Amino acid sequence: MSLTSTAHQLVTLASEGGELGGNHESLNPYLTGGGAFLALMFLLWVTTRFNRDR
Repeated sequence: MSLTSTAHQLVTLASEGGELGGNHESLNPYLTGGGAFLALMFLLWVTTRFNRDR
């Protein structure tokens, strides 16, 4: 499979998905982004706790 045919298939798939209404009305982007941010901050905190110089 060549790069151009793969790119063409991805563009076709993306354009079909847009016609079907890909966004679900219950998904709030601010809530999703905030949850991801909090999860990353928690992982950063855990990493720094295990990486202390003693």
